[in-house]
Parts: sequence; structure tokens; C-alpha cells
Amino acid sequence: MTGKAKKPTLKALQRWETEGGATEDGPQTPKRRRPHDANQLAKSIVDIATGEIDDREPTPEEQGKDPCAVSLAHRGDLNGGKAQAASMTPMRRAQIAKAAAKSRWNKR
Repeated sequence: MTGKAKKPTLKALQRWETEGGATEDGPQTPKRRRPHDANQLAKSIVDIATGEIDDREPTPEEQGKDPCAVSLAHRGDLNGGKAQAASMTPMRRAQIAKAAAKSRWNKR
């Protein structure tokens, strides 16, 4: 292996776009998985239809969180790494990169 990543083909890029790859808003939260067993699936559909369980994640208000604070935290998450990297010296960035690489290789 040469160590270089292959460029994705046009077909792969089209599948990525049409089958829900990355979105403009960033990664989406995973949806709750539906059961594969027909009886369990039927029960979960009935529970959702009767309102016994919700078919969606609770909103920040329902979780007792301040929506403004949640929004600010999300915006901070989006650019936190860039701001941190900009404030670091190149030597410190290299140290962190080496530690990350060592950690990845130790997992194998």
C-alpha cells in the first residue's frame, strides 16, 4: 500500500449525496432503531400511534434545558477545534498529533 487514500468515484459521490451522506447542518442524531421481529415492530407501531412512547427525541425544553444555552453550546462545538488549533503553537499541535497517532496504533 502506498498510504494514500483513494479518490472516491463519481458513482460513490452520487450515492453519498442521494442516500443521506453528510448534510449541510452537520451530522444528524441517529434515529431509534425499529425492531426486526414482526411482533415487536407491530407493538412499537401501536405504542407510537396511541402515544405511549414518542417517535422523536425530546426537545431541550422537555429535558429541562435552556434552548438558548443548547444553541450556544452547539455553535461552540462547531468551531471549537479550529479555534483551539489556531491558538496553539505548531510544536504543541505536533505533540497532540503524535499522542493521537500513538493512541490509535495502540488499539490494534
